[in-house]
Amino acid sequence: VCDNLRVGLLTDHVPIKNISEKITEVVIRSKIETVFETLKKDFKINRPKVAVLGINPHIGDNGVIGKEDDDLMKPVLNSIRESGKLVFGPYAADSFFGSNNYKQFDAVIASYHDQGLIPFKTLSFGQGVNFTAGLDKIRTSPDHGTAFDIAGKGIANESSFKEAVFLAIHIFKNRTEYLELTRNPLKASN
Repeated sequence: VCDNLRVGLLTDHVPIKNISEKITEVVIRSKIETVFETLKKDFKINRPKVAVLGINPHIGDNGVIGKEDDDLMKPVLNSIRESGKLVFGPYAADSFFGSNNYKQFDAVIASYHDQGLIPFKTLSFGQGVNFTAGLDKIRTSPDHGTAFDIAGKGIANESSFKEAVFLAIHIFKNRTEYLELTRNPLKASN
């Protein structure tokens, strides 16, 4: 998460050779639902608009590079969109960020770690925050990890750490307000 970009992942720390087997209809639906819920509850976006990046280069190039995008991703996204959610894609990852398409969306869901986090860190390094969506507790951390290799040397940049603290506070306030507003204030009469 940073000011103008939120990136979610369908898979996390998975070897590239195992990615396509980890991405199933259940995973896609679950991750998209989590992103929509957190955008509403934690970021106060009433009608989120989410982009999903394809699994294969050039979204499979009509089956030449792979069929997962045509056979799996497109039907699942169409089904979710038909249920009323503003979810779009799959988009080709190689041009999505460079063309600034991400600016049209409240969040982007990447198929795998490097597909989403390389552009995210390029665009936000030093200001980005790792936020784990879908938890009961709020969990944030700097986007650069622990940085033990520079600990105690006086060269660390604390910006991402500060942003992580501020984001946790911001999400706490938003979540508290969301819960208050969605709690049923009217008691049922007998």
